[in-house]
Amino acid sequence: MICLWLLAEVAVIAADIPEVIGTAFAFYLLFRIPVWIGVLITGSSTLLLLGLQRYGVRKLEFLISMLVFVMAACFFGELSIVKPPAKEVLKGLFIPKLKGNGATGDAIALLGALVMPHNLFLHSALVLSRKTPSSVRGIKDACGFFLYESGFALFVALLINIAVISVSGTVCFGENLSAEDIDKCSDLSLDNSSFLLKNVLGRSSSIVYGVALLASGQSSTITGTYAGQYIMQGFLDIKMKTWLRNLMTRCIAIAPSLVVSIIGGSNGAGRLIIIASMILSFELPFALIPLLKFSSSSSKMGPHKNSIYVSNRYFPSLHVACFWTRTSRVCSFMHDHAPQ
Repeated sequence: MICLWLLAEVAVIAADIPEVIGTAFAFYLLFRIPVWIGVLITGSSTLLLLGLQRYGVRKLEFLISMLVFVMAACFFGELSIVKPPAKEVLKGLFIPKLKGNGATGDAIALLGALVMPHNLFLHSALVLSRKTPSSVRGIKDACGFFLYESGFALFVALLINIAVISVSGTVCFGENLSAEDIDKCSDLSLDNSSFLLKNVLGRSSSIVYGVALLASGQSSTITGTYAGQYIMQGFLDIKMKTWLRNLMTRCIAIAPSLVVSIIGGSNGAGRLIIIASMILSFELPFALIPLLKFSSSSSKMGPHKNSIYVSNRYFPSLHVACFWTRTSRVCSFMHDHAPQ
């Protein structure tokens, strides 16, 4: 139990590192603040945001969601302009191919960034927070609602990822690229990707991109804070104040982010995001296996346990993930993306 708690805490910290660096990149794009100073500012910015929740959580969530939605809409608008070959996009979805140096590591990082282990604990806690009737019918309806809610959120995230990757690939491999854009495409990261939206936003692309990046980082930090709180409460029966929990996690996440951003600059910070996301991917089995074991248990779930079809469908994929975690390639991936 303690080992699972420690692994879950590592996942929360690993998820917080990209949020710290992403927020620092946003400060750089908006105010030209050096990345390492932006990393330090993130320690107070999130606490300020948590403090603003007392004036209306729903309003704050709506504001952040709208900012992220604007960013997604811009990428979809850019997608309609650059027009990537639809046949190749569909082919890549169902028959993916990994080409280029570090492509496999990037794919693993993308999995961890999309399906974050700590969010599984958060979703479970959010289900418990709802007023659900204790009857069999009430619990069944709640499970169905949660299935549709999570499925819709992941589907939207999938569409946004398709748009971002398709736009990036089409723009960077297109013709008539300037020398500056070619240089950016050779080492594409969060802090230099705003040029991808020039067709839609023109010169204001960096400002809109920076605002959306800031909103995304703050919203992810809030969910990470609550996830860490639920993890500590569930494993150790310790309930901690939200601001204290955020401060504790953020201080740990700031340390490596600050060191890498000072030594390696924005390039090193971008590589640290990849490494942290890869750690999240390797943490997935330690969150998914207990979840599937408990949800497939008759003694724990009773009539609401997973069907044999669900268990037989997902356990083989977990075995593949566990095998992938044990391979020696992990070290080479870490080496490829480590700050030079």
